[in-house]
Amino acid sequence: VIVGEDFHFGHRRQGNVALLTEMGAELGFAVQGHHLVGPDGRDARDEEQVSSTAIRRALVEGRLDDANSMLGREHEMRGRVVEGDRRGREIGFPTANVAVPEWMLVPADGIYAGWLVERSGRGRTIPAAIYIGHRPTFYDEGAATVLEVHGLGEVGDVYGEDVAVRFTHRIRGDQRFDSVDELAAQLQRDCDEARRLLD
Repeated sequence: VIVGEDFHFGHRRQGNVALLTEMGAELGFAVQGHHLVGPDGRDARDEEQVSSTAIRRALVEGRLDDANSMLGREHEMRGRVVEGDRRGREIGFPTANVAVPEWMLVPADGIYAGWLVERSGRGRTIPAAIYIGHRPTFYDEGAATVLEVHGLGEVGDVYGEDVAVRFTHRIRGDQRFDSVDELAAQLQRDCDEARRLLD
């Protein structure tokens, strides 16, 4: 069993590496407690250590670069493409609405560049502009958070498909626009920026 040296488990997190090592000796498994490291793999101070808590905090705060660095890969969410309200299509930016489980960590609201990956069907990887938010131009603050993906290449019909959404860059935070025309103009700028970042 390989764990970080600060690993805890069990009721009220009372178990630690020393207890796990004792249990291993009795039950026939070895335990290795690793030093805690930073994204470069070297020993790090508390505030620089890679941990699930640090990764979650970075994602929630919109620090995607930091989260991806600690993960050693692009943050990814998985779900099924479901029917949406078609607002994106009406303003010239059709999206794949991805339903994700409630337990899955959602990054900070905003616009991202990344990839839409088909996990079924043709298995394509499509460059994309990604939206996470409550769509404040159309809905009140109480609206549900959505994950919408606008393919920057040919997407076709992906309804019902299982997909992965990979986040490579955060472009900007979410915002409300006074008109749909203003929103559409900004979405065009966002898509242009996503293309630039993904090239």
